[in-house]
Amino acid sequence: MIPQLPLALRWPRRQRFEDFHPGSNVVTLTAVEQVAYVPGTPWLYLAGPAGSGKSHLLVASCQAAVQDGRTVQYLPLASIGNKAAAIRGVAGSEFLALDDLGAIAGDREAEHALFDVYNRAKAEGAALLFSAEALPTQLGLGLPDLRSRLGALQQVLLKPLDDAERRAVLRQEATTRGIELDDTVLDWLFTRYKRDLGALLDLLDRMDQASLAAKRRITVPFLREFLRDTEPGA
Repeated sequence: MIPQLPLALRWPRRQRFEDFHPGSNVVTLTAVEQVAYVPGTPWLYLAGPAGSGKSHLLVASCQAAVQDGRTVQYLPLASIGNKAAAIRGVAGSEFLALDDLGAIAGDREAEHALFDVYNRAKAEGAALLFSAEALPTQLGLGLPDLRSRLGALQQVLLKPLDDAERRAVLRQEATTRGIELDDTVLDWLFTRYKRDLGALLDLLDRMDQASLAAKRRITVPFLREFLRDTEPGA
């Protein structure tokens, strides 16, 4: 059985609603916040490519529900071995967030487990949030009744931030730390490093600490040396 996560300190850092940079996803963010904060709000299905912020919003929703005093379960299905057992283990919680639904496509036991949990949650008045890279009709689920249930939910699409938006977020976060990232540093970084916003912000954390320790500004030579020493394959 998957343990509940009642303490905010046990959730990943920087994955609250206030840390989410919506870009063109403002309407979607509002819809997710409604599910998290208002019991009885219709369930929601988030679809979008990797890096669009699905997991961030699901975790943020769980943290909001915890603060509201509800029992919460978050399942990152892609990283769980026995998916059927994990899904059945969340039954009875007041707020459920199931991430990466595509990971159970073709797993007959897991699909039936989700169908049962779906029906129980509906009967008990629990809240459910789902996410996947594709819409329900495109997931490849084998259980028709599950496809039908998921297909009837409100579905919202998440779009990843474009490069200009990512650069703006990175520059803003750097400024709050007193770091100046000029265009040459950002150009170099976006040409040679992964563009996932979470990875970029984690890199900024590490660069900040390293530059303070070395008493050096973050420049292209500094960044090149830092990545060579810390991420030889980057």
